[in-house]
Amino acid sequence: MSARLLLVFAVTEFLLCLTPDPAVLLVVSQGLRSGFKSSQKGILGILVGNAIYFILSALGLGALLMSSATLFQAIKWTGAAYLVFIGLRMLLAKERPANPDLSIEAKPSIRLFSEGLVTQLSNPKAIVFFSALLPQFLSPDGGVVEQFAMLGIVSLGIEVCVLLTYGWAAERGSRLMLKGRFSILTDRIAGGFLIGAGLGLAAMRRL
Repeated sequence: MSARLLLVFAVTEFLLCLTPDPAVLLVVSQGLRSGFKSSQKGILGILVGNAIYFILSALGLGALLMSSATLFQAIKWTGAAYLVFIGLRMLLAKERPANPDLSIEAKPSIRLFSEGLVTQLSNPKAIVFFSALLPQFLSPDGGVVEQFAMLGIVSLGIEVCVLLTYGWAAERGSRLMLKGRFSILTDRIAGGFLIGAGLGLAAMRRL
């Protein structure tokens, strides 16, 4: 793989990661409600989901997933319903204490991780990227496994940096709202982000 092709891939990946897709909205939601450290658990789940899709794509199973309309729709609607469900729970949550030190709600790590994993595995954008777009960056002159490994490292490295930034910024925004005694807004905004992510999933279609 040439350095130029790898650079084009890196820029493409960076721009895609910046887009407020369901993964980004989930991290922002977790950062607002549970803090930056907690959002890292969700980011880990997202990265594991990406790793799974990398493996499926390398094995040629990603194309099979793309070709099955029924399976694609089932995955998409499952993820959309899941995000809307947890978003509604946040919208209906009771107001938390006004003390900033007590207002960041801790959630079990496995729950935060599973939210990230389920969101990414049911994200049609991720399915399309790993099944249709990613193979376009493979060079016929190089080994497939080596190239997939290289693209995977670059992709995961870029995504983790972008998502960490979103999570950190979300917590800072949450702290400002808490200081202003608007703690209930963090739950409402976080829930709104997740519902928006779920509706975004539902609206996505295959290429």
